[in-house]
Amino acid sequence: MATLERIHLEIVRAVAQHGSLTAAAERLHLTQSALSHTVRKLEDQLGLAIWYREGRSLRPTQAGEYLLTVSNRLLPQLIHAEDRLQQFAQGERGNLRIGMECHPCYQWLLKIVSPYLAEWPDVDVDVKQKFQFGGIGALFGYEIDMLVTPDPLYKTGLTFVPVFDYEQVLVVGPQHPLRGTKYVLPKQLSDETLITYPVAIERLDIYNLFLTPESIAPKRHKIIETTDIMLQMVASGRGVAALPRWLVEEQSIRFDVAPVKLGPRGMAKQIFLGFREADVGIDYLRAFVDQARTHRDNLRYL
Repeated sequence: MATLERIHLEIVRAVAQHGSLTAAAERLHLTQSALSHTVRKLEDQLGLAIWYREGRSLRPTQAGEYLLTVSNRLLPQLIHAEDRLQQFAQGERGNLRIGMECHPCYQWLLKIVSPYLAEWPDVDVDVKQKFQFGGIGALFGYEIDMLVTPDPLYKTGLTFVPVFDYEQVLVVGPQHPLRGTKYVLPKQLSDETLITYPVAIERLDIYNLFLTPESIAPKRHKIIETTDIMLQMVASGRGVAALPRWLVEEQSIRFDVAPVKLGPRGMAKQIFLGFREADVGIDYLRAFVDQARTHRDNLRYL
């Protein structure tokens, strides 16, 4: 009977990431012969192949695909556990890894992180935006400890807490004909260039909550990765965008842009913090949620 060891999972994952046994061996600080021997021994014990060899390239078999799935799920958890145990041994509390699914939320996050770091000097904060399996997968895969998102996906084992209310608005430049109007209707954007972050259309609120229900599409859809460039494009008359009102108002003087309500009722949204239910007892994680709530409550009285 084959005994599956951590090195087997690391090899399968490294080959998938780097494309060859040679590159995987370098990544794992092994000789290629040692790595090949380990793989052959496992295949002999299993009685099946892990890869199809096509010249110099490798293609995983069904068993190899399964092992890769297991590797991607288990290895981040093992690494996370080792890091936590090392922190305990060194008398440290830990590292809070925050994933972002909300592109314009960095300014908001900074207002939370600054007082949090002052209150928890023995906890480090790291922010990640690109995940191997998306935000929810990153939580389940222990790539991150907390997810900042405006669109929670409720799954067994996860908890989402609303921590900030905001209004999504249309952003227009100084010469735009919609500037100064009370609100905009979907049909008024049919001749516009709509600038958005690089997010799938079905996950963009301006589409799924405003345009698509009315079967309206903008004349052109342009993707910009950074908020500053997006606002500069809008200010230069190159298009319109949809962003949180608080962000537009903060940047309105710097970029000469203005918010316009989306529809007569506006578009109300919330920012959520998501985390694993198993981590609810971690004091510094709960403290971050409390800090975010305190920031929200303070804003209500301004």
